[in-house]
Amino acid sequence: MSLRINDEAPNFVAKTTQGTINFHEWQGNSWAILFSHPKDFTPVCTTELGYMAKLEPEFAKRNCKIIGLSVDPVENHVSWAKDIEETQGHAVNYPMIGDSELAVAKLYNMLPADELGTSEGRTAATNATVRSVFIIGPDKKIKLMLTYPMTTGRNFDEILRVLDSMQLTLKHKVATPVNWKEGDDVIIVPSVSDADAKEMFPAGWKTLKPYLRLVKQPKST
Repeated sequence: MSLRINDEAPNFVAKTTQGTINFHEWQGNSWAILFSHPKDFTPVCTTELGYMAKLEPEFAKRNCKIIGLSVDPVENHVSWAKDIEETQGHAVNYPMIGDSELAVAKLYNMLPADELGTSEGRTAATNATVRSVFIIGPDKKIKLMLTYPMTTGRNFDEILRVLDSMQLTLKHKVATPVNWKEGDDVIIVPSVSDADAKEMFPAGWKTLKPYLRLVKQPKST
């Protein structure tokens, strides 16, 4: 089964470094980021997990939980977490899923559903597609999917930017233009009429085309 944007994020029960969880129950009414790794003790992933540990307070401010996944047993994760803290300077305080049976990787279409075996004997190369990021909304729907090559570290500042953009859209009916960052002008979505826009944005906006109306970013509060 392939997954698309706005599909329901598949639920699962799995062992993690913080005990066994039911994913949907763990997420609750928060946003969630699930990001995966092909193997423990791999260099690029070590830097990524450490950076996400650094960013965790920023995601928490946005009512967003973080959960990692690696195709290895939880026991390995515990040892790896020590290396991550030592080399990256940040302790991993979010849960890390042990996906030694490849169940979650298959469920999220990161490995073929008919893939045989367990994590035993597998290498990062045989798990190469397990390098994905999913942003999942409080409605349990998938809002973003990204998959990276093993040799390219992921840009989690970009994931934070995307989360800010989606939360802004949800609250204010605006979209964000190319390379948008916090504080830049935004776009009034086409489904909002000019009449409605006058009520929503009384200070006015700049019309470049009837379908392209720029307005100052609404305050998040």
